[in-house]
Amino acid sequence: MNVKQFLKKTTATISAPWNNFRTKAPLASFITGRIITMIVLLFLLGFALFGLMELAPGDVVDQMMTQQLMLGADGSSTNGGMNGMGKNARGGGTNDDQFFSQKQMEELRAEFGLDKPFYVQYFKWLNRVLIHHDLGTSLVSRAPVGFLIKSRLWNSVLLNLISLVFITTFSFILGVYFSTKAGTRVDTAATFFALFFHAFPGILLLILFQLFASITGLFPVTAYPDFTFAEAPVKFTFSYAHHIFLPLLTSFLGGVGGTMRMIRSTMLDQMGMPYIFALRARGISEKRVYLNHAFRNTLNPYITGSANLLAGLFGGSLVLEIIFAYPGIGRLMYEAVMQEDINLVLANTMFISALVLIGMIISDILLAIVDPRIRYKG
Repeated sequence: MNVKQFLKKTTATISAPWNNFRTKAPLASFITGRIITMIVLLFLLGFALFGLMELAPGDVVDQMMTQQLMLGADGSSTNGGMNGMGKNARGGGTNDDQFFSQKQMEELRAEFGLDKPFYVQYFKWLNRVLIHHDLGTSLVSRAPVGFLIKSRLWNSVLLNLISLVFITTFSFILGVYFSTKAGTRVDTAATFFALFFHAFPGILLLILFQLFASITGLFPVTAYPDFTFAEAPVKFTFSYAHHIFLPLLTSFLGGVGGTMRMIRSTMLDQMGMPYIFALRARGISEKRVYLNHAFRNTLNPYITGSANLLAGLFGGSLVLEIIFAYPGIGRLMYEAVMQEDINLVLANTMFISALVLIGMIISDILLAIVDPRIRYKG
């Protein structure tokens, strides 16, 4: 037996259990394969992220030094430095006490593990997360990364879920309605405005809405109340709705146009199918033709693209959270990147990426449930 035959036989032996599983349970094997793919993608994403942060100029210790220099230039007292590390290694009471010495910077890098190659740092991080279930501590604030993410995550999820519900609901209502008005002036006007807001830069629309809020005083210029839900739940709910109205409107206008046009075009395609003519020939009412038959087939492209829509909302909320000072995970991510806080950046990125990938897996499962014609063969 030559090497080629040996490799072929070994591969067949290893893949035999998986092939049997795929034959007996095609959908389950598909979901399992997607989960494995998701884990591999997250691993490669984290590895690439550590490498990119290594290529970026400077590190978190340099950021600390820069902050100390800025504070020293402003004449502020920084005696003791950050986290008690500000004493100059030479000792004494000169003005140099407020800055890090080269030795102290090296000690800080060793403490944070930044003196190791990036792949060593990554595998140490993986070991800590998988074995000890610990995301580490922020290199800047020294707070647990898990606590920082948990404190911001719910805000972003709530905002994006509200936006997704509004976009989905109105997209289906308007898409189905305007498909019945195809070619009319109303349909032309709706298509124009949908294209206009879909193509309009979201960041510019956010800035314009913030200027509108600042000039008129009708809405707050920030997107979050200045008190917590625990203090006054009912008051917080109404205040939160008031604060997020303009950011939510921006997200809605940017997302509803493309989704509405997709549903409208899918409905028009379905209405031209032979089975629709057969249903009409049997005397089925137009309402049943639209809602019971054609409408169900519009779910397929929406479910397929819903994961991308959710990813787009999370990506767009980064700008929204920065401009409107919304305490979400996107703003936390921005601050972590600017400070080169690798532990916080990695945990944020992996968490958001995992949410998006899980959303894609859920959309695939829903697609198989909605459309019985789909059979996953691997």
